Amino acid sequence: MNKPLIVVNFKTYASASGETAESLARAMQVHSNGPARMIAVVSAFDLEAVRRAAPSLEVWTQHLDPVGQGGFTGWLEPQTALHRGARGTIINHAEHKVSMEHVASLKQQLPSTFPVCGCAANLEEAKNLAQIGPTFIAVEPPELIGGDISVTTADPAIVSDTVAVVKEVNPEVRVLCGAGVKNGADVAKAVELGAEGVLLASGVTKADDVDSVLADLVSSLG
Repeated sequence: MNKPLIVVNFKTYASASGETAESLARAMQVHSNGPARMIAVVSAFDLEAVRRAAPSLEVWTQHLDPVGQGGFTGWLEPQTALHRGARGTIINHAEHKVSMEHVASLKQQLPSTFPVCGCAANLEEAKNLAQIGPTFIAVEPPELIGGDISVTTADPAIVSDTVAVVKEVNPEVRVLCGAGVKNGADVAKAVELGAEGVLLASGVTKADDVDSVLADLVSSLG
């Protein structure tokens, strides 16, 4: 059985950028052999440095564009991300929305073994993403992102309903739970609702004691 995922989005927080991104990644690496699959999702600027700082930690990039190598100034080209050690990506996050065509084109450019996690704000978006067939879909109601209340508490039905909708469209797609996840109880509830892990950010990146938070996140997992 696959381990549940703990996917931490570093965003561009000062506490998770540059040297602090490397420190946070090293803290996550300590827990990477535990009951969860730990994944750091970092800025393209920090990708290679984080990978070197925490070589056994799985590192994803925060966004990619469906472009090739050539005249694409300012775009995030997938082959270079692969070369620099990216082992996955999130796409269509609430803070960086893209079209479904963008997601579909990007998926076609990437190796089938390269995880793509599409973020969905609601059931309709999750259904549309499922038709494309990313590796994961993370359900994240935008009004709860960065807040103190987890979606598992505020609206648990959207998690279980997303799982049902996604599995009906494409049983191979795995569902993650995002928005407001802070602790081990939130992780356990997400798994109980049918998700296969969580996507979170500030609960880890802004924590005063990162190690304690990471330990708590996996505390309810077998």
